[in-house]
Amino acid sequence: MMMENIISDFNKQIYIVGNGVIAKALAVALTVNGKKVTILRGSVDDQETLVDNIEVEIAGANLHAEVTVSSMSKYDKLDGIILLTNKSFGNEELARKLKHKAQNSPVVFLQNGLHIENSFIDHGFTALYRCVLLATSQSINDNKVRFRLVAPSPVGVIKGTDSMLQEIIQEINTETFSFRAEADIQPVIWKKVISNCVFNSICPLLEIDNGIFHRNVAALEIAKLVITECLAVAHEQSIRLTMDEVLQNVIAISKMSDGQKISTYQDILNKRETEIETLNFAIDKTANKAAVPVTALLGKLTKLKSDLFRGVESSQFEK
Repeated sequence: MMMENIISDFNKQIYIVGNGVIAKALAVALTVNGKKVTILRGSVDDQETLVDNIEVEIAGANLHAEVTVSSMSKYDKLDGIILLTNKSFGNEELARKLKHKAQNSPVVFLQNGLHIENSFIDHGFTALYRCVLLATSQSINDNKVRFRLVAPSPVGVIKGTDSMLQEIIQEINTETFSFRAEADIQPVIWKKVISNCVFNSICPLLEIDNGIFHRNVAALEIAKLVITECLAVAHEQSIRLTMDEVLQNVIAISKMSDGQKISTYQDILNKRETEIETLNFAIDKTANKAAVPVTALLGKLTKLKSDLFRGVESSQFEK
């Protein structure tokens, strides 16, 4: 399919891969705005196609929408926009699944992590766009989530065109869940990743909620150590961020999500695989390639804790 034909197909269908809280909030926001939306369970094949009545609580109001939920195995081809909200550690397998179904369709990553798009680049996808989410969502029950919009989430080009980026924004942007085009997405990605490295390692190890960094000076000092290591790697990649702007971001997130458990801590408690590989470990791998000395100790301890909770043998120290 030619690129211009893909753009004309935007109004036909939006596929959201993953069925977590962000996927549900996004699906409702798009559906109530007249978009055709299907949630695809990324890790579940041959699931029966059904219609879920999903409720989103936002700013004291409630939005309801009926959303189709299915699995990728039910589709030979996916035409339209593909929004990835699944855990980023599954991207290699997902890229293989989508290669013959949607290789030329625009893919937007609404995921945490560094270099999470590499598997799709390796498999020859032609239109890749990266979003840094500036929103939070919590599960209330299976079909109800609480959503909070912080600011419009920036989306930038990894592989593709600015004109297609504008088309994507036009299709997925809503007042409830808003997006904006970002000319230089890499510094935004790195600031979010470094902040995530702080929350997703320190909070699980302390077994504490996200609010610890604005409540406790000692925890904030440890956060600064993590940020310092990560910034050294970022600067080697020509990403010019400062301690002050990353630290301000960490404190703002800490205040905004006071009382909430970070996703990695929730995953550990529920004995699920975490995204630490695409956070602290991705920074560590980038540092090794650039010969930047880092320890990534907290990330390694977090990985070990996750493995111990899940009863699997850890190989985290193998290079």
